[in-house]
Amino acid sequence: MTESKIDPTTGLLDRYSCLQLAAELVDLAVENDQPLAVLWIDLDRFKQINESFGYDGGDNIISVVADRLSERVKDKVKIGRISADEFICLGDNLDIEKAEKLGAEIMRAIELPLTMGDFKIRLTASMGIAVLEPEESASEFLERADWSKNTAKKLGGNRYVISGSELVPSHMGIINAREELEVEYLLHTALDNGGLQLHYQPILDFKGNVLSVEGLMRCTVNGKNIPPVRFFPVAEVSGLIVRLGEWSLLQGTRQALHLSKAGLSTTVSINVSRGQLSDVRFAQALHAAIILASVKPQLIELELSESLFMDDSDVVQTNLRTIRDMGVSLAIDNFGTGFSCLANLKDIPATKLKLGRAFIMALPEDRRAMSVVKAMVQLGKDLGMTVIAEGVETKEQMEALRELAVDGIQGYYYAKPMDVDTLSTWLTDRGAHESK
Repeated sequence: MTESKIDPTTGLLDRYSCLQLAAELVDLAVENDQPLAVLWIDLDRFKQINESFGYDGGDNIISVVADRLSERVKDKVKIGRISADEFICLGDNLDIEKAEKLGAEIMRAIELPLTMGDFKIRLTASMGIAVLEPEESASEFLERADWSKNTAKKLGGNRYVISGSELVPSHMGIINAREELEVEYLLHTALDNGGLQLHYQPILDFKGNVLSVEGLMRCTVNGKNIPPVRFFPVAEVSGLIVRLGEWSLLQGTRQALHLSKAGLSTTVSINVSRGQLSDVRFAQALHAAIILASVKPQLIELELSESLFMDDSDVVQTNLRTIRDMGVSLAIDNFGTGFSCLANLKDIPATKLKLGRAFIMALPEDRRAMSVVKAMVQLGKDLGMTVIAEGVETKEQMEALRELAVDGIQGYYYAKPMDVDTLSTWLTDRGAHESK
């Protein structure tokens, strides 16, 4: 290799030397008939780092990451800084299994807490992994890794994507840059130290029978409650939404078993995000949660936004079919607030339709809202679905919904979300035991 140029901030190879090294390693791999892998790493939301701590602070963090990469990979691969907040690792004689294992190790190293003055943050990264294919040029090889890295970022970051397994991207939400970093750190802390809980809000029919309970996530760190409106957008953009979703599946299925053993007959409803349903491993994670809890699938219901049901990607549709084949029921959450094509509703494998609270809040005074709700209730019933109204807070709303023949209601009028112990007491007091 000709003389390498060094990036002054990190002490690693600079961009030009990275590209030069890649070309030489590709030639050697072809000559020796050995595998060659590249891992393309892009720090997530580094713009927020610079906005929060300035460019000098950003350079300090880049230097720390470079040291962590060097320490983690040692002599396994060659490392370079390909751009401002992006690195590549080139490993000769590295097949896909070894590359994936190394990628996971690198992600864990990057994720370790960092301290900037008195402020703590947790970094994450998006990574693309590619292994050299026959008759592939160095530029094509690197381009595939870069493409996979971009796919990982579009899926929310905090993940690696192997070239050839890219999925449909999705992300949402923004808040103040420094606040976003703080909330992300608190979410990591909550996941690591047990700061998450599911509180449960009952759904009842008009006779007072409990139809199901919905698990709603709560987050508390160091005695401080972080409202869902703050942490869910951050979880989406950081990629933590999948970990939160997996945690919810485990907790929700365990609660369903607990209630069943206590003789309390109710289904537990668990919210599922786009990030989860877009993952090829979701059905496997759901099945594992059900098996670990030893619970009947019929006691589990998943709530999804209407747009998710309309997603025609192979991964999403396969997951939906597998969920139904397991015996787990599906509910359309917050119906009427998205942009679904009504013609497609007949093909949705859901058994429950939940009306968004935006419609319920206007009842009963707004006659136009009454007409819209009436139409949606009739549509749901014609499709064989149970229709639930969310966000019911007053007796007047409840009576209007009874008049409109809604099947059940959920909201503060009957019950606020409650922790597991309070829920058990509440259900017992209402006589929600299974009939013998």
